[in-house]
Amino acid sequence: MKVLVLGAGAIGGYFGGRLALSGVDVTFLVRERRRQQLQERGLRIESVHGDAILENPQLIAAGEEAGEFDVILLSNKAYHLADSIDSIAPYVGEQTVIIPLLNGFAHMETLWERFGKERVMGGLCYIESTLNAQGDVVQTSKNHDAVFGEWEGGESERALRIQEAFSGINGKFRASSHIQREVWHKYLLITTLSGVTTLMNSSVGPIYSTPSGLELTWKLAEEVALVMRSLKAPLDDDIVDKQMEQFKKTHAGMKSSMLRDMEKGLPVEADHLQGYLLKRAQELQLSTPLLKVVYTNLKVYEQKRGDAK
Repeated sequence: MKVLVLGAGAIGGYFGGRLALSGVDVTFLVRERRRQQLQERGLRIESVHGDAILENPQLIAAGEEAGEFDVILLSNKAYHLADSIDSIAPYVGEQTVIIPLLNGFAHMETLWERFGKERVMGGLCYIESTLNAQGDVVQTSKNHDAVFGEWEGGESERALRIQEAFSGINGKFRASSHIQREVWHKYLLITTLSGVTTLMNSSVGPIYSTPSGLELTWKLAEEVALVMRSLKAPLDDDIVDKQMEQFKKTHAGMKSSMLRDMEKGLPVEADHLQGYLLKRAQELQLSTPLLKVVYTNLKVYEQKRGDAK
């Protein structure tokens, strides 16, 4: 099975690297600076599940000849989606399956419009990873799981074929019969987690250790779930309670990737995550004051970051 991974950062580098090390034919589509870095150092993974080095990863830059791929994994940030779509387009064939590992939902509509719904599966991942100053992938969480599946649900021959091809990975890459529900559940989790950690500028420990911090997190999750249910998202009835119990058990030093990006002065996915839901809430005339505060905080950060350039 011929696999193209868009990007070799914290997500693409980890899952793509693990797949390549397991024997899957993986090519990374990267920018020139990242290609030079990987050619010099190889793709290095520092992980609680075992360190690894992919000495000579297969690399291409956008526009280079490489033929069509069976599977394309998208690991880009949402604000790079338009460029990412243009980059992968030459490598998409009639039988190509595109699996986005992005957070949120808005990207699905964009991918369907460009490539057709039949070529795009739902996807998500659970992992805490980042790149260090040398460009190595540093992975620190117990979970290193990727999930994918047919958007309309159920099993399919191609999903099972992909799962079998990826079964040797150090990690999990599993097919789901209910990917819509899993995508929306993850969207709820990451919107709440990224929202409260960036608003408080803190890892989760100090937030859930204070009564007000925990209460505000819970209320934010309820606002987000209200919007999602109004959009007919297939959320479990008790999902907020379950996720809040999970939140209280998360290790105290855990930070959302959005907070880590802010600490590095990088762009954030405010419009793709919180902004998308806030816009839909306003269209539906729903009151979401905490979501509005979270989004405003992120937009203030973006303005300050823009002024600093």
